[in-house]
Amino acid sequence: MNGISGLRRGLIALGVAAAVALPGSLPAVAAPDTAPAGPPDRATEVGSAELRRNLEAVHEAGMPGIQAAASRNGQTWSGAAGVADTHTDRPMEAGFGHRVGSVTKTFTATAVLRQVSAGRVELDAPIGRYLPELFPGERGERITVRMLLNHTSGIADYFPVIFNSLTRGSLADLERNRFRYHSPEDLITAGMKQPATNKPGQSWSYSNTNYIIAGELLREVTGQSPERYITREIIRPLGLRDTYFPRFNPFIPGPNSKAYEALYHLPDRRGEYSVYSPTALRAAGALISTPTDLNRFYDALLGGELLDESVLAEMRETVAVPNSPTLRYGLGLMRFETPACGTMWGHEGTVPGMATLSLHSADGKRQLSYGLNLTKYQQLDENGLPLVHPIDRRLGTLQVNAVCDVSDAASTASSDSSGVALLADLHRLTR
Repeated sequence: MNGISGLRRGLIALGVAAAVALPGSLPAVAAPDTAPAGPPDRATEVGSAELRRNLEAVHEAGMPGIQAAASRNGQTWSGAAGVADTHTDRPMEAGFGHRVGSVTKTFTATAVLRQVSAGRVELDAPIGRYLPELFPGERGERITVRMLLNHTSGIADYFPVIFNSLTRGSLADLERNRFRYHSPEDLITAGMKQPATNKPGQSWSYSNTNYIIAGELLREVTGQSPERYITREIIRPLGLRDTYFPRFNPFIPGPNSKAYEALYHLPDRRGEYSVYSPTALRAAGALISTPTDLNRFYDALLGGELLDESVLAEMRETVAVPNSPTLRYGLGLMRFETPACGTMWGHEGTVPGMATLSLHSADGKRQLSYGLNLTKYQQLDENGLPLVHPIDRRLGTLQVNAVCDVSDAASTASSDSSGVALLADLHRLTR
């Protein structure tokens, strides 16, 4: 697997790295302003009507359900549109538990960087120093902690191995693995047995294996599971009461949505994966959260509450993502470059049937996080790349209105197109 083509092969499996706009069937519209689980959101009415219209437009374009939380200059809003279940028309609601996929990587990278601040881990030290049994020999000497966190290690992704049927347009491997237990060692071995995507440090190639290894690094240096350490050091201190690792539980506790996987309409019908073993994701993508909690987390991270200034600067040191005009990758942190919105930080994530995007301005004044309950809803072109879908256009508008400074209709049109370009870029990467 190498570069973007390798990522396409790997992430078609669960799309764990990204897949920002993704959609499907239609049911009734509901736009509640309440959070059923956990404490109610402190929301203002400033901008809420427009954002509600944007969410309903995403639903009307074909997304079964969407929930979102936005913040501008200290004023916050949360809401939802569409349905959580296409069979019963149960409404989607703000604050439903949502699998956020690779947004988990920012939490894991932050936890590793806290160990860097504590002097227990060196970013440019070879991983073999900390995990000699997993990394004996030359690979353990050449691959550094930094290379794991910014996806330049050259270690292949394990997803194409475990979920190989997805590369052939079949959901069979998703079904086979629905309740299967995967140990960290199993996942790492599956990735390590594949040919390297590149020489260590040479180029960027997205790999979930990197973050399973990062989780084992945390286990080694803290004496705790990565899930427990991240919960103790990050989730609880920030008061993220709707954010947690499900550990071995395939169910999402509390109110939640169904999760519909269309796989680009290649199978005869969609799969539904709201009940799924999290052990295939672990520190790379198993976290459950809400858009409001994600905004709080990124606000704390980018505002310096979780990391020393020098270590946060290391996190923001990015490498190029091949063939991507809008994205660069730091240490578990994506940098999005758009002409209309400027530089934004955050991450995206996709698991079967659920997708998430979290976007934040560097000064923390503009934030948007949203969750979708249908993935890979687009058709593919002759090159096997996702075509732009009406949902993508509506999500682009949502992004613009939430996080871009737009002064007139002309700039809105320009911003909408740049939002769609960002989504198209992410779709290409997650293919």
